Amino acid sequence: MFVQVHSGAITGIEAVDVTVEVNVAGGGIGLYIVGLPDNTIKESEQRIQAAFENSAYRLLAKKIVVNLAPADLRKEGSLYDLPIAIGILTATDQLTTNLIDDSMFIGELSLNGTIRPVKGVLPLVAHARERGLKRVFLPKDNVSEGAVVDGIDIIGVGSLVEICEILSGRMPLVAEEHIISYDSSAVDKLYAEDFADVKGQTFVKRALEIAAAGGHNVIMIGSPGSGKTMLARRMPSILPPMTLDEALETTKIHSVAGKIGTHRGLIYERPFRTPHHLTSQVALIGGGQNPQPGEVSLANNGVLFLDEMPEFGRSVLEVLRQPLEDRHITISRAKYSVDYPANFMLIASMNPCPCGYYNHPTKECTCSAATVHRYMSRISGPLMDRIDIHVEVVPVTISDMSAERVEESSEEVRRRVVAAREIQLRRFAELDIHCNAMMNSAMLREFAPLSKECSLLLERAMQRLNLSARAYDRILKVARTIADLDNKADIEPAHISEAIGYRSLDREQWRA
Repeated sequence: MFVQVHSGAITGIEAVDVTVEVNVAGGGIGLYIVGLPDNTIKESEQRIQAAFENSAYRLLAKKIVVNLAPADLRKEGSLYDLPIAIGILTATDQLTTNLIDDSMFIGELSLNGTIRPVKGVLPLVAHARERGLKRVFLPKDNVSEGAVVDGIDIIGVGSLVEICEILSGRMPLVAEEHIISYDSSAVDKLYAEDFADVKGQTFVKRALEIAAAGGHNVIMIGSPGSGKTMLARRMPSILPPMTLDEALETTKIHSVAGKIGTHRGLIYERPFRTPHHLTSQVALIGGGQNPQPGEVSLANNGVLFLDEMPEFGRSVLEVLRQPLEDRHITISRAKYSVDYPANFMLIASMNPCPCGYYNHPTKECTCSAATVHRYMSRISGPLMDRIDIHVEVVPVTISDMSAERVEESSEEVRRRVVAAREIQLRRFAELDIHCNAMMNSAMLREFAPLSKECSLLLERAMQRLNLSARAYDRILKVARTIADLDNKADIEPAHISEAIGYRSLDREQWRA
């Protein structure tokens, strides 16, 4: 007997069709799985056999051939256990049902017949809806993730016996309630940190507000204890609330990476990823033998924070250059390639020297000029050019720390950021970008024209600081964002001057 069962495979953060074909013949004995399965799928024979024995079913002594079509697409993971088991039970007349043709099946079988959660459920369910299927059977622990997708029935099952009872009609077919509602006004409840906790640092807060308003990359340089990490951790709290499309894309990435958890639906808080400085290139960018999203993709629509940036390996830092420009990652193999989004804000921090006290107002630096230069050179010029805003973080004085002054909250800052982003959304309504940092050179000429006075001011700064052409574009983008925060249609000299002030690391005192 021949049976087809619908399932799927993950490519990047999207799903593709996989049909589990099961054929039972009388000539021979054994279970044969073909169609480019990986080792996990090959081992499913033992899991399925044990699950059958513990669920009062039998793996008949016949030749059972399972083909995962299309045969030229490599299949990975344990999510095929359930569709293979359902196909075998149906093909051997142990299960009679009319629900297979319009259903998708996803799940891993344990030896006692229970169904374990798997990765990548959200894109698989979304793909099932696009295919026109009516329902998806998946593990109960993945229900909150699958129920994000509207327009298709989600059936959570806990065991092989349970799903067979449902398919045969002996138990009711009950769809889970969809959970996609979200109140963007409740964004303050998503973040424990608030800018009001940070005393002083007005200049740095202003720089981070500009960065949030325009989607710009930032590097903060300052001595230990000056508040760099504290400020960076509060960055997501001043970013605009995520749109539904951003939340879906972010959730897909975390679903494929298996980082959602069993009791979460959509991810609405902006990701904040803080990889350790011993992180490898593959962990940062993504890839591996079975390609997975890296930190730059897990930070998509959020913040990637590199604390003590010079401590990262130079080769690790250099791989950031391409995603900072293109905002996506393509991982190529001999027979296939996968794409992952990487539209993140880079927030980096660093000490000014190995001892940490170069240019400190009160403490003396013990490093030689050559040592400071070598330390600063760990971050290459091309990478530094891709960071829009450089800001020096000066230690907070005791008087500022003990002051009773109430600092601005994240909510107040975020209101200004959202207003500036709305201006940019209207500006780029016909384009495939949504913030100033994403503008290319042609867009800069159209949306950031300079008056003669502004041009002369920027030309003098370029000559004095010996800036690159890329740095020129970065200054223009930051100036455009400052003008948006001021609700100005045109860039003014004051905006150019402030933008130039955020190129601290281009100054001679840091290049000595």
